[in-house]
Amino acid sequence: MTLTKGGLTTLGLLALTGFAGFSASITQACTRAVYLGKEGMVVTGRTMDWAEDMHSNIWLFPRGMKRDGGFDEASVKWTSKYGSIVTSVYESASADGMNEKGLVANLLYLAESDYELPGDQRPSLMISAWAQYFLDNFATVKEAVEDAKKEAYRIVTTEAPNGAKGTVHLSISDPTGDSAIFEYVKGKLVIHHSRDFQVMTNSPVFDEQIALNKYWEQIGGTVMLPGTNRAADRFARASFYVNACKQSADPHEAVACALSVMRNVSVPIGISTPNQPNISSTLWRTASNQKNLVYFFESTLSPSLVWIRLKELDFSEAAGVRKLVLAGRPELGGDQTRGFEKAAPFKFLAPEKK
Repeated sequence: MTLTKGGLTTLGLLALTGFAGFSASITQACTRAVYLGKEGMVVTGRTMDWAEDMHSNIWLFPRGMKRDGGFDEASVKWTSKYGSIVTSVYESASADGMNEKGLVANLLYLAESDYELPGDQRPSLMISAWAQYFLDNFATVKEAVEDAKKEAYRIVTTEAPNGAKGTVHLSISDPTGDSAIFEYVKGKLVIHHSRDFQVMTNSPVFDEQIALNKYWEQIGGTVMLPGTNRAADRFARASFYVNACKQSADPHEAVACALSVMRNVSVPIGISTPNQPNISSTLWRTASNQKNLVYFFESTLSPSLVWIRLKELDFSEAAGVRKLVLAGRPELGGDQTRGFEKAAPFKFLAPEKK
């Protein structure tokens, strides 16, 4: 395991070209950025870019849920300490969400991810349950990092229903603005932990993204910013705009600013770039107001925002699992705090047992 705080890798000409380490078989790209406003206002925004509809819905998971890592009898087991709101993908993974303490988790694609160590016999945790594990168990980034440093489990990956490899990295943030990014590189866990790490996109690994971004910081965003949809370019634009836009204590302005940054790094519908696997159309965006505990969801097919006020939700064990159906409902908009209905929880995606 490697812990970093601001370390850079020299990339020479790579910084000039914006090379992003593309792999030829994946069609997912996302961006995440943390807005740090005044008077403790923190909003985490993200885009979900993918090559097809993932039938996403929003789920309410209560405290007291008996969980396991989703792979086999040796999977890590836990009972959820905190309730959470998550956006699902393919009704088989928690891709994005916020818990009742304001901890936010976001899964983004990373081609360089490699989780396997020969002979690893630690309890397993399916990658589809990775974000949920953090939301269920921790109130702060510091707590989550301390747990991850124990390396008590191994990550097991699988293909998405469309055949895309399940290679992702995970970002978390909390109401203090603290952030951490978790990557598995050559089988080893790498943790980047700092309030400075506001932005995450896709390839290359995070150390190299920081180095690429240094080049654009030297030029200055008021002079020129890279304008393509490539991961390194989106990283540079999000890093500049999330701090250049109005820094406000007003929750309406703060969320509007965070979403405006996410729209700036979004990919138009129908974009298909040959041999550029980190570029896919943006399907939806979220913004999590971690000070006031309000979760916003915006579908690119909808003219309206959906929002949910976590302080008004019942996360008790007795309340059970509930679901807000978004798939097939582009007309849905406004405050949907009361729009949840009881539902059986989805199963985390796992490889077929042989």
